[in-house]
Amino acid sequence: MKSYTDLDQSKKLAEILAIESADYHYIAQGETAYVYPYTLSSDAIEQYKNIKYIPCWSLAALMNLLPSEFTEKGEYSETTYKIDIRKYALTDDVDIYQIAYGNYRWFKDGSNIWVDMVNSGEREELIDAVFQMICWLKENDKL
Repeated sequence: MKSYTDLDQSKKLAEILAIESADYHYIAQGETAYVYPYTLSSDAIEQYKNIKYIPCWSLAALMNLLPSEFTEKGEYSETTYKIDIRKYALTDDVDIYQIAYGNYRWFKDGSNIWVDMVNSGEREELIDAVFQMICWLKENDKL
């Protein structure tokens, strides 16, 4: 199971997230980059500008960036926006993951329905699904 973002994902997230939110970092040495599981120091963040340090996020750090549920109350209904993490068994040995984001609308009669839902697509690694959802949320001003 992949527990932190790969180099390409890390570079993308460094463009769209505060690099202080990273809890790991890569150190680039020539053509190779090595991951180090340490919080970025202020020195490392400063050196990132010289492409020596590249922030990297653990699964836990990315999960903490996902927005929590919130509700908007209207005259006739309430709309709850939330993240839904889904795991499906593809085969006996392979699980797939999907992160969904949408409106969960409750009506006064007690019924509810998902509306305007988007998802990360199916991924074999949970961190890849979370990465896709964070990118979508950021691109759509939801994060």
